[in-house]
This record gives sequence, C-alpha cells and structure tokens, in this order.
Amino acid sequence: MKTASNTKRTKFIFITGGVLSSLGKGLTAASIGALLECRGLTVTFQKLDPYINVDPGTMNPFQHGEVYVTDDGAETDLDMGHYERYTDAVMTQINNYTSGRIYYSVITKERRGEYLGGTVQVIPHITDEIKAAVLQLDGSVDIAIIEIGGTIGDIEGLPFVEAIRQLRGDLGKEYSLFIHLTLVPYIKTAGEVKTKPTQHSVKELRADGIQPDILVCRSEVPLTSELKAKISLFCSVPQDAVVTARDVDSIYEVPLNLHKEGLDNKILELLNVWTGQPNIKPWQNLVKNLKNPKHKVTIAITGKYVDLTESYKSLHEALIHGGISNLSKVELRYLNAEELETGNPAELLEGCDGILVPGGFGKRGAEGKISAITFARENKIPFFGICLGMQLAVVEYSRLVVGIRTAHSSELDPATPDPVIYLCKEWYDYRNDKVQVRDENSDMGGTLRLGAYPCTLIPDTLASVAYKTEEISERHRHRYEFNNAYREQLESGGLVVSGTSPDNNLVEIVELADHPWFLGCQFHPEFKSKPMRPHPLFKDFIKAALTYNQNNR
Repeated sequence: MKTASNTKRTKFIFITGGVLSSLGKGLTAASIGALLECRGLTVTFQKLDPYINVDPGTMNPFQHGEVYVTDDGAETDLDMGHYERYTDAVMTQINNYTSGRIYYSVITKERRGEYLGGTVQVIPHITDEIKAAVLQLDGSVDIAIIEIGGTIGDIEGLPFVEAIRQLRGDLGKEYSLFIHLTLVPYIKTAGEVKTKPTQHSVKELRADGIQPDILVCRSEVPLTSELKAKISLFCSVPQDAVVTARDVDSIYEVPLNLHKEGLDNKILELLNVWTGQPNIKPWQNLVKNLKNPKHKVTIAITGKYVDLTESYKSLHEALIHGGISNLSKVELRYLNAEELETGNPAELLEGCDGILVPGGFGKRGAEGKISAITFARENKIPFFGICLGMQLAVVEYSRLVVGIRTAHSSELDPATPDPVIYLCKEWYDYRNDKVQVRDENSDMGGTLRLGAYPCTLIPDTLASVAYKTEEISERHRHRYEFNNAYREQLESGGLVVSGTSPDNNLVEIVELADHPWFLGCQFHPEFKSKPMRPHPLFKDFIKAALTYNQNNR
C-alpha cells in the first residue's frame, strides 16, 4: 500500500497491550507524545477500538467511561482526552476509529458496488480500510502514535493487529515501531516479581506476527537489571528496551518516570530521529506544584455515574488543574444524586467548599441534583453547573425564586406545562453554516449539538472575568436548550444570562448576581483544560471554593 504523497513522511508508533485491560495504554501513549514534544517534534494520535459501536456516543458511561468530544463534533474514546491534555495535538474525527466504523465503511462500499462484485473479506478489505485510516496521518506530523484498544488475544482486535503487522512491511523499520505494554505483577505473599505474564503476552503477540521493539512493563515496584535481563532473554527484546512503568501517585508523573527509564531516547534511536535534549522543566514544575500544595479544598460532585469515576475523567482532571493554578489540593467527593433525593443535603454536603453538578442524560437523580443546587444557592457555596447541571440550575431558580412551580426540562418531564428547558427544533450551526432541524423522532445522535460553537460574553460577569475576553469557543454535547420564552421573566427575577450564541438565540451561560460564585454553562469546559493551561472557569471555581474555605472553616 502506498503512503500519502507528502514532502514529510510521518513515522508511526503502534502501542498494544497484553495480560489485562486498564494497564494504561492511553496514558503511556500520551506521555510518549509529551516527551517527543519536549524534544521539539510534532505529534498526533489515533485510537483504534475493537468494539462494534460506530462511536461511543450511545454507550453507557458505566461500560465505557466518558464520551470525549472534539472541536469538530466527534464523540470519541476517553483516551482522546489524555492525548489533548498532555500535548498540543488537536483531535478530530480521524483520530478515533472503531470496528463498527471500519465495517460500516466497507459494507457501504460493497453496497455501492465498489468491489466490482468480488467477495468482501476481512483480509484484504477490512485490513486495507484500517490501514487507510492510519495512513491519513502520514505527512501531517513528525510522529503519529497509534493505540490499539483492548488486549492482545481478543478475537475482535485481530483485524487491527493484522493491519499494523502489514503496515510494518509497507512502512519499513525506520518508519514504524511496536511498543507492547504488559503487566509484571508483584506477589506480596511470595515477595517476588513475576515475569511469566509478560512472556505469555509477547508469545501471543508474536503468534500474530508482531515482534515488539520495546516493552513497557507496568509494575508496583521498579524492575531490577536482573529482571529486565530475564524479560529481554525470553521476549527477544534488548535489555535497554525493557522499560518499567511504575505505579505513581499522580498520572502527571508518568512522562517523567518514562523519561528516567530512557524510553524517549530508545524510541528516537530505533526510529533514527535526531533531536536535542528534551525540555522537561515544565513537567517537573507541574509535579512539584501538585505535590506541594499550600491549601486544600473539598469539591462535591453530584451525579449519577459516581460509582465509575472514569465517567467523569475530564471533569476530574480539570478540577485538579484548577487546584494546581491555585496552589491547592482538590479533594473530590463523589456523591450519588439519588441519595440527595431522600437524604439531608446539609449532612451529605457538610464540609464541602464547592458543589459541582456535571452533565448527563435522563431523569434519574435529577431532583437530588436540584437539592444540591438549592443548598449551594441558599448557603452561598460556590456552585458550578455543567450542561445538565446548568439546565437544572435554571429549573431550580425558576421554581424556588421566580415562582414557576411547575418548571422543568421537557427531557425529564415531557408533560411539564412550563418547559424552561426544551428541545430547540431549529438552530444555526455555525460550524457548517446552515440551520439544523431536529425533533423527538430524530436519531439519538442526530439531535445533539456537538462540538465547538462560539459564545459571546456579557461584560462585568463571572464569565467575562474568568475568560478575560468577549468571544470564546467551547465544546458542546447536549440535546436540550434554555427556552427563550421564559428568558425575560427569569432575567427580571434575577437570573443573569452572561453568555449567548452570537445571534443571541441560544443561552450558553447563566449566573446569579447576589452569590459569590454561581455559574452554569451549556457546554463542557472540562474538554479544553490542560494541566499547564487550566480552564478559566475551573480556575476561578476553585479560587472561589478556596475563598469560601478560608472564610468558613
């Protein structure tokens, strides 16, 4: 297969994982990208996921974790968030492919007759489609890092493994590199570190035709030179290419630890790339500030996916970023919203310096979230509502302050006589320069407002103070909007609309003027926060929580 005709050829790193899931392939890929950027190289990423869903957009967060949204409106795997947080790479539709998306494309071509009546097979048609998806990145950057989802040996992942095996032959050794992430467990009762799982994982990978160039070994303890020599011998990998990925207190230590192990040097050696020494000082300063906070605040996150915090991964990290910028440790207290429906908010939220209600879909736990919002409003505790959190703040204010007792969202109560939040059936799509039309019968994904949209801020508001500008762009993932039929009544009752679409048709941000810090936004600001560039709203939210803590503790 030919690569794209560009003056610059991209070199590819393929990352696979073995033994078990959740070893940290995404963080490893992101950390490698960060280290390569520290050396002045440009990078991009791609996640190839084996599941049949076309994208994660309709998957339950309990099964898959959060759905990460890009500027161009792609609903992607949460690892895209790691990639963007750790590097300057910008993810788009072409950076995340699933088996479902690959098969859908091949079946569509077959229906159009593009295969000229031939028998359509996994090899070559599916594998060629995967290779074409990967090679879209050729010429765009210096290094492309491709993560294969799942675990080696999974039946659904075999076409992806076969495709990258073929790509080694297409690209050559100087333009392709295989990194395999495995587990080296420490057995406490025996007091020993065991290499057998790694040996078996590499054996499985080699059975699929791939010999790893580098092994990244996840372990609780550092690997001794003797252990690395043993792994090197049985896995046919040079000893200096056996890297320890030791467990750390903070995920932002991972790039520094991998650098100490010499991973970036080995990658550049094998790919025959020359750079100067890396500038890792920013990462060192970040970890230093993270480990040496001067203050501490406690933030309550009131949601319905709190049993799996991966559902709020970007949110979790954005709050940590806000703490770093305020030299504060942020302790997160995840609280199931359903407990607030029957419990006492004063008891459940005691000791919290800020309350955040995140996005979500469906009515389960909604009244509990409203109870948390009431508690924050009445007790002047800093409040941050995101997406559904903002919508429920509007519902709460409508009911208890403005006096619209039957106010609700038509998503949660289709029969409500006062839908202060409703399904807006026509709205202007700035990104595609056209009016979008939707209704209750549209496909689930088709009714969403997805991706980056512009917002105009009102001067002298919490939003304008945080952003320090009049125009912003933020990423959306929601279906229901603020109902302008109630706008004048709510504003007269004290609700501040501090951000709207440029045509003033869509309300994006609401605030309260008589509260130290109370803000709700339709968009998801957590998707644009980075550890070294915290999002302005999270930075100011944590600052307000710190002030509350100092005045009330």
